[in-house]
Amino acid sequence: MALENLISVSFSQEELKELDQHMLGIQKIFKGKTVNLTPSQRQQYGSIGNHNKLIVDKAKNYMEQHPQWIPRFLDKEEFDKDHAAREQVENRVQLLNNLSQQLLDTKTLLDHDNYTNALSFYRMMRFLAGENEPGAKPVYEDMKVLFAKSNGTTAEEE
Repeated sequence: MALENLISVSFSQEELKELDQHMLGIQKIFKGKTVNLTPSQRQQYGSIGNHNKLIVDKAKNYMEQHPQWIPRFLDKEEFDKDHAAREQVENRVQLLNNLSQQLLDTKTLLDHDNYTNALSFYRMMRFLAGENEPGAKPVYEDMKVLFAKSNGTTAEEE
């Protein structure tokens, strides 16, 4: 009985080249405009939740209605620039997250298919080595170490 193949996909060299060119283009646009925070910086600055986005939007709306109430130390022009850029970035983040999740899900199914087939091959090598098939024992022995557990037994012995 053949194993169930969960996914079958391939990319042509032309598609991969085009994809890589687009990603390089994205990197080029991002250069000097995006940052990489350390984990502690991410924790320090946190992320703005939906409730806090409402606060920001309401404050922006009131600042536009009542510019005389804006504190002198607040740079409204920079606030507006940051607000617009944040919306621009958020829309792209959502799209990129969606694309990234699609790639991760595809990779998950490909990994599952590959691992299932590799296990089938290993079981066949174990069988063939037990039947003294010429050349099978070294292949089996080489793969067997990959299934070794820390207590010295192999996963197949359990």
